[in-house]
Amino acid sequence: MRVITGEAKGRKLYALPGRHTRPTADFVKQAVFNMIRDGVAGRRVLDLFAGTGQMGIEALSRGAVQADFVDEWPEAAIVIQKNLKHCGLDGRSRVYTCGAAEFLGGARERYGLIFLDPPYASPLLDNAVQEILRFDLLLNDGIIVCESGAACPPPDAGGARRVCRQFGRKAITLLYREDVK
Repeated sequence: MRVITGEAKGRKLYALPGRHTRPTADFVKQAVFNMIRDGVAGRRVLDLFAGTGQMGIEALSRGAVQADFVDEWPEAAIVIQKNLKHCGLDGRSRVYTCGAAEFLGGARERYGLIFLDPPYASPLLDNAVQEILRFDLLLNDGIIVCESGAACPPPDAGGARRVCRQFGRKAITLLYREDVK
């Protein structure tokens, strides 16, 4: 697991011990960033269910202006902070140790790019998308990147344009919020 491109290119990232997380493979991460292309630079990023923080760190490395990382596991928060410091990106980030619903319910920022990678066989992905829309946390031209099991149906996001790709047993769904005036 490493940063693919940008200011922290090539930096190896620390992993969490055990099997509580499933780090996104580098080829899938590269595919995601190829899919969103210009949707990173200058944006505020939210990495929810962050694990090691690799998706948000990649976004920061590629020019995102700020990133918030959220994970309920204290061990994950420690690894995220370690990875941010190792990559020299800790000055443009905040790390929160709490559940997704708690963070989203109290969020005061709006984001241009949101990464969601919850445990696959749970309602957390759909719940997070609904909460993001309910609290109006996604900018009008924002993108939500959802990672799920390939057998899981893509999340419902109302009028958002949806692009889906499958990578083995993993599915990536991009939700583009374009319909809000």
